[in-house]
Amino acid sequence: MSAQAGAFVQTEVDDRGVGTITFAHPASNSLPGHLLRKLAESITAAGKADDIKVVVLRSAGDRAFCAGASFDELVAIQNEQEGLDFFSGFAMVINAIRTCPKFVVGRVQGKAVGGGVGLASAVDICYATSFASVKLSELAVGIGPFVVGPAVVRKIGTSAMGMLAIDAKSWKDAHWAAQQGMYTEVFDNASDMDDAIEALTTDLASSNPEAMSELKRVLWEGTEHWDDLLMERAAVSGRLVLSSFTKDAIARFKS
Repeated sequence: MSAQAGAFVQTEVDDRGVGTITFAHPASNSLPGHLLRKLAESITAAGKADDIKVVVLRSAGDRAFCAGASFDELVAIQNEQEGLDFFSGFAMVINAIRTCPKFVVGRVQGKAVGGGVGLASAVDICYATSFASVKLSELAVGIGPFVVGPAVVRKIGTSAMGMLAIDAKSWKDAHWAAQQGMYTEVFDNASDMDDAIEALTTDLASSNPEAMSELKRVLWEGTEHWDDLLMERAAVSGRLVLSSFTKDAIARFKS
């Protein structure tokens, strides 16, 4: 477990062989660099752990799944290398999910913004509540959803991705996200969602691990170049975040 000022990533394994990775941050579960690195490491470790058969990715709290990038860290970036280092954190998390040989089940209990939409799109199957609206807000602050873009396009298609990315100030509700394929099912409350996740993960934990690994490999065919692609995208975001437009826009958002 890694904790800093109320922020943490932790992994718990139950007797079914279900490994639950939970991340948290006081600022609506936003993701600063140290949490992104820990999250990627935890997903990779779960993929290698003999006692884990299936992974659940979730955040703490009730209404915010993930607010995306940490604004405090964004405004502190001083050069392109620092920008690349920060945005590569999202690349590492998405690639950790992609290369994990076990299915990663997403639990989205509330709003997802920016990188949070990327996480919801990157997991292999995702359940959500009716409170789980989505927004790709990056363009509104002068950047763009470049790193998470491939995961979002893979899940919901270029057209729906464009709707989110271009109309960067508008929310789409959870039922819209389900219609596009981001969410498998939307529930009225977290309790019903958790019951469905428990049923699915119980079935998966008793399934053939080799068959699941092979199926995951098939489902992710065509993404083998993402190690390079997502780092290239991180460099683009790392350059754009240095602009005065972005600095001013983030300052306005924070205020």
